[in-house]
Amino acid sequence: MKLVSYQEEGHDRLAILVDGLLYDMESLHPDIPHNMSMFLNYWEDVIPMAQGGEMMIREGRIDRSKGFLPESKNLLAPVPFPTSCRDGYAFRQHVMAARRNRKVPMIPEFDQYPIFYFTNHLAIQGPGDIFCMPDHFQKLDFELEAAIVICKSGRNIRAEDADQYIGGLMIMNDMSARTLQMEEMLLNLGPAKGKDFSTALGPWLVTLDELEQYEIPAKEGHVGKSWNLRMQCRVNGQPLSDGNVGDMDWTFAEIIERASYGVTLYAGDIIGSGTVGTGCFLELNGTGKLNDPNYTEQWLQAGDVVEMEIDGLGILSNTIVREDDEFSILARKKVNQA
Repeated sequence: MKLVSYQEEGHDRLAILVDGLLYDMESLHPDIPHNMSMFLNYWEDVIPMAQGGEMMIREGRIDRSKGFLPESKNLLAPVPFPTSCRDGYAFRQHVMAARRNRKVPMIPEFDQYPIFYFTNHLAIQGPGDIFCMPDHFQKLDFELEAAIVICKSGRNIRAEDADQYIGGLMIMNDMSARTLQMEEMLLNLGPAKGKDFSTALGPWLVTLDELEQYEIPAKEGHVGKSWNLRMQCRVNGQPLSDGNVGDMDWTFAEIIERASYGVTLYAGDIIGSGTVGTGCFLELNGTGKLNDPNYTEQWLQAGDVVEMEIDGLGILSNTIVREDDEFSILARKKVNQA
C-alpha cells in the first residue's frame, strides 16, 4: 500500500495511491483516521481496514470517480509531523569513500555498531521547493537515502523483532549545507546547523507487504529485512548517483535496536538510512579530485531540480529556491585578535 499525505484547506489529510489515483481515507472507511499521525498511532487496528479499502477499489466496489490525481493536490511529506527524526550511517561504501577522499583510513568502529544523529523533525517537508539562505549555498548538497517510520511504540527492541515496528519505506533527501556543517564539526559537535533547514521525504510511504517481492537476505553477520531497491539521483536531469538499498551494511532493524536502547520509540519517529555510496556531491567531488586534481567541484545552485528515485518507492522531486534575504551568519564569525 502507498500512503500519501496532502494538504486540504490548511490541514493534512491521508490518502492511498491506487493505479495512479489518490483516494482519501474517508472514502474507504469512516473509522480510518484522516491524517498520518493518527493513522500511525492506531496502526495495527486501521491497516486491515485500509487494505480492505484498497481491495474494494481494485475490485470496483468503490467508485473510481472518488479518486483524484496526485498533481491536483499539494503533496506533503508522507509523515508530515514526525515525532522525531534520526539519521543513520548504514552504508559502508559511502563512509569508506568519504574517508579515502580525505586520505584517512577506514574507521574500524563502523563495523561494530550502527550510529545515528538527530535532525530537525520540524523541518521535514515533501516534494516541491526547498528554501535556502545565502550561507546554505556555500557548498549546498543533496544526500540520497531511504527512510522508515516507526508504527508502534517500543523500548529496548531487539533487532530480531524490530521489523514489526517498521510502518514502511520512503525516499529521503537529507539536505546538507557543507560549509556550515564542517565549521561546527571542527568543534566535535554536530551535524546540526548544516542540516536543520530542510529534510525532504516522499512522495509516499510504501508498506512492507508491498515490498516483499524485493526482499533479500541481510549482509553476513547482520539481522533484519533488506531490499533490492535501486537508488538514483538526478540534478537537472543529469544522472549522478546510483546505488541500492540492499547495499546497507547495518539494517534498519539493527539501527532500531540501538536507537531504542533505554529509550521509547514512538509511532511517527522517522529513521533514515544514511547516504548511499555515490549519494552526495561531497563524496562525488572528493572522488573526482582524487582521480583528477583539475576536477571542477559541483554543488547545488538556485533553480536546480533534484530528483531522487528508488525502485518501488517513486520519485521525490525538489527545486532549490533562494530566500529573499541576504543575512549571513558566516559573515558574523568572530576573528581572533592578534
